Amino acid sequence: MISTITDRLLLSIPVLFGVLLFGFLLLQLVPGDPAQVVAGPMAAPDVVEAIRVQMGLDQPMIYQFWAYLERMAQGDMGRSMISNKAVTEELWSAIGPTVELMVACLFWSVPLGIGMGTLAAVLRGSLVDRFIMGLSVAGVSLPIFFIGLLAVQYFGVLWFNLPFIGRGGPLWSADGLMHLILPAVSLGAIMIGPVARMTRSSVLEVLKLDHVRTARAKGLTETQVILRHGLRNALIPVVTLIGLQAGYLLGGAVVTETIFSWPGIGRLTVGAILSSDFTVAQGAILVFALAFIIINLIVDVLYSLLDPRVRR
Repeated sequence: MISTITDRLLLSIPVLFGVLLFGFLLLQLVPGDPAQVVAGPMAAPDVVEAIRVQMGLDQPMIYQFWAYLERMAQGDMGRSMISNKAVTEELWSAIGPTVELMVACLFWSVPLGIGMGTLAAVLRGSLVDRFIMGLSVAGVSLPIFFIGLLAVQYFGVLWFNLPFIGRGGPLWSADGLMHLILPAVSLGAIMIGPVARMTRSSVLEVLKLDHVRTARAKGLTETQVILRHGLRNALIPVVTLIGLQAGYLLGGAVVTETIFSWPGIGRLTVGAILSSDFTVAQGAILVFALAFIIINLIVDVLYSLLDPRVRR
């Protein structure tokens, strides 16, 4: 397992380099002058030019990129062009709420999706199976912003009066938990459908295998056969899908955090792009890339736990 983790970390180095290159080119190619953003729209040309020299924008591009890599290697992402705060400080304050939202989303949507998919496989062809697959298709088809607006309309305004603006506090507080419900439910709704469909398909394939028939011949109950011999082997492709979907949830988190004014990385990124705060946008892109790498690493570790053949 250690060798697998080491190999994956080594393979992630070119990915990080590509992300850093993309983030650097973002600052060079987007319309607008970063020095003008820092100085303000009413600044005199000589002030703007002085800021350009201070930021190193008068140097050749290759030297600017090398200096950018050196700063990133030291953990220095620069300062925000708008607030003048350290980018690491702003990102660090936004990572916690995004992690809370992602964990809360996966906490309820993944078990529910696996349970629904398993039930649909066991009751294949029944009304329950068709109902679950219909819900899955609806969950895949509806965009996240539409689900979020429906949640605000019905659960936040008409029915239960749940809070839907901002983050009430840390996750372990009652106010923070109440504010987390609607964003986590909205974001998790797009996760259930793909997980349920993949689980159903995978369980149906595994239930046809010889070792499942052998388990039934030994006299095990159907519940034991499904849980111990069917579902565990069927989870390998499901884990792959969950890893991919968890990465895509970061994109959904951008929309969800914007709808619910959730102070996470997604909302920070949108604000940075709209205000032309390029340094914060660069840091957010790097955080998203690191999140994808960490998620893929976790998926590889889960592979080795579910299938001992992977460790050989």
